[in-house]
Amino acid sequence: MDITRRFFAAGAGTIPLIGAGRPSAWAQSMTRDAPIIGNHAVTDPLDLAIDAYIYGYPLVTVEMTRRVLTNVTAPEGKNAPMGQFANLREYPDAKFRAVTAPNADTLYSSAFVDVGREPHILTIPDEEWRYYLMPMLSAWTNVFAVPGKRTSGTGPQTYFIAGPGWSGSVPSGAKLIQAPTSLIWIIGRTYCTGTPEDYTAVHAAQDQYRLVPASAAGKPYTPPAGRIDPGVDMKTAVREQVNRMDATTYFNLLASLMKDNPPALADGVPLAKMASLGIVPGQPFDPASQPAAIRGAIARAPEEAIPRIMGHLKATGSHVNGWTFTTDGGDYGKDYLQRALVTAVGLGCNLPQDAVYPLTTVDAAGRKLNGASKYVMRFPAGELPPVDGFWSLTMYDADYFFVENQLNRYSISPRDALKAKPDGSVDLFIQTESPGAMRETNWLPAPEGPFVLMLRTYWPKDAILNGSWSPPPVTRSASATL
Repeated sequence: MDITRRFFAAGAGTIPLIGAGRPSAWAQSMTRDAPIIGNHAVTDPLDLAIDAYIYGYPLVTVEMTRRVLTNVTAPEGKNAPMGQFANLREYPDAKFRAVTAPNADTLYSSAFVDVGREPHILTIPDEEWRYYLMPMLSAWTNVFAVPGKRTSGTGPQTYFIAGPGWSGSVPSGAKLIQAPTSLIWIIGRTYCTGTPEDYTAVHAAQDQYRLVPASAAGKPYTPPAGRIDPGVDMKTAVREQVNRMDATTYFNLLASLMKDNPPALADGVPLAKMASLGIVPGQPFDPASQPAAIRGAIARAPEEAIPRIMGHLKATGSHVNGWTFTTDGGDYGKDYLQRALVTAVGLGCNLPQDAVYPLTTVDAAGRKLNGASKYVMRFPAGELPPVDGFWSLTMYDADYFFVENQLNRYSISPRDALKAKPDGSVDLFIQTESPGAMRETNWLPAPEGPFVLMLRTYWPKDAILNGSWSPPPVTRSASATL
């Protein structure tokens, strides 16, 4: 739920919670690893087709995202050609409407790389103790490596990233990372306070994030210009493009992508299920060659599967003090439905060890948050979010955009020099009008109407991961004092 939302027209909070429909035979069988061919339990072609669609949703979505984000001749904003970083250079303001749930804590450095064609060398400069992370996602959205302050420190680093099945020698001084798929997505995040001085420092680091093909190692290298494909839809949200695909187009693309981006070894059951429908990695999919029952099931798969994916939003995660969050992201094992949901509403999700994002739209009494009221979020002494990275509370309007306000403050965090009360507790004032000059340090401005709060916790401590710490409720209050 971070960069994730940046490439879609709507975030999780704006998705209609469509009913989950009938239970998934695949979801049931996955808990038993039950095979489905022959005389086994799962025989309904529609169930098979729905679950095949769910299984492939991340791979198809990542590919469509890649096509959009790399469809440029040179790096520009959030876009860059294959094998090059797109570095976002500043935080958006309240006028920004390109993508939802923007971030005002980290600047992104994103790159799609084909390491199946040849390995690539990633160079990271000395970050001088600054918080950063450089997660690498497979084409199936699983995080398989996370260079960064948490895992590898902040000194200069060099990585040799190779594709599946690669063998050979690694250059001296480089650390080998073997990717599980040919296509990978690096989604770097570098902490920045947003001041002019810190922008300059982070830009200097971003300018030193380098990707070089192995064949160019040790030589002068200038990245080639990208090629623009006029057939790529650059206006329609990626999720909408995927959801609009007819079943034949979807499953043909899925089968093609699986050739160079192999499923996990543990995914034998879903592969067997897809094979029973005629969907085989690397082979063209022709529904006309299948029996009528399978043709009909395949055609209905998208309209049945998409509501099931979105309906899972109601069942997943934890719900505490009005906040909803999940620690099941970034590495999904055999939970294909969870993986598909996170793809739909949070593409690029970090591992929970790197970030957890509690979200709320209600106060302590379950009433919808609205700027017509005043609220206080009170952290008892010693109970600010327990993190080794950083935390922030971000304000969004009902459409997940920043809220215009006199302070140009879109999130609040310890970098705002929060004032504690005499007993050590910290109150955050969440309201439309200023709470007064003495309290403005702790004020997060709200819009006049409905709003959404997101608590970003980077490098969360065990207390967040095991649930022994939870965000305090947002309490409606007429007044509060420091």
